[in-house]
Amino acid sequence: MSVDKNPLVAAAPAEIPLRNAPLVRVIAQVRFPVIASIDHRGFIASFQEALRDAYPVLRPDMTQGFVVGLQGVTPAPSQMIWRFHDVPGQWRVSLAPDFIALETTAYVSRSDFLARLHGALRALHEHIGPKIIDRVGLRYIDRVLIQGVGDITTLVRQEVIGILATPMAASAQQALSESLFVVPNTRARLLARWGQVPPQSTVDPNAIEPVDRPSWILDLDMFSVESQPFDPEALVAAVRTYAERIYTVFRWAVTEEFLRRYGGEP
Repeated sequence: MSVDKNPLVAAAPAEIPLRNAPLVRVIAQVRFPVIASIDHRGFIASFQEALRDAYPVLRPDMTQGFVVGLQGVTPAPSQMIWRFHDVPGQWRVSLAPDFIALETTAYVSRSDFLARLHGALRALHEHIGPKIIDRVGLRYIDRVLIQGVGDITTLVRQEVIGILATPMAASAQQALSESLFVVPNTRARLLARWGQVPPQSTVDPNAIEPVDRPSWILDLDMFSVESQPFDPEALVAAVRTYAERIYTVFRWAVTEEFLRRYGGEP
């Protein structure tokens, strides 16, 4: 079943598994007011033990931030991010003084992802104990390797193709679109980015690795910035709703040919 109505309000369609899905990364993030003690190894030891069976590899990452202001670009205080990986390196939980994130390059299913997210949030609740959150978000990133001029026009709907449906497509090295939507009947927003990027290029080096061929990106990020109590069950329920809405927008954007190319049976 395709989504022909407004995908921001339409009922979520039944999932169609894609054996060779072009999904390159899925990220869920929860931000909370700064807990400075997370910077210290001893403070997060019990949190690590709660996750160590699934994510036994800890790789600390000291990041350097920057602030853009009237004085130009100035360094911001560095921040420790604790990165907990599985052995193959396909799943990662990141813990910083002001956020926790779960990300994967080996997405299996919505239920599997949500179960892993619940485990990470329960560990945070029990061993770190943030009281409120400032933001919760979920992001799915698909990448199609373009096989030739006009290839993408068979895979996504006309409204999404844009300039790539015109005679200028043969000369287009990069063609990107970005739209921010208020999702009706919710307190959330959805940021949608899509378009073509040239070889060895990326629109987000932290999430999308460059490849040696032209590619087309579909990047859907749904989030809320309302403060609310830190409640693992409520957060997972919100992320489940976001996943359903993102999937509805995804199904609106792509054609049945897209589903067939990547191993689905529409």
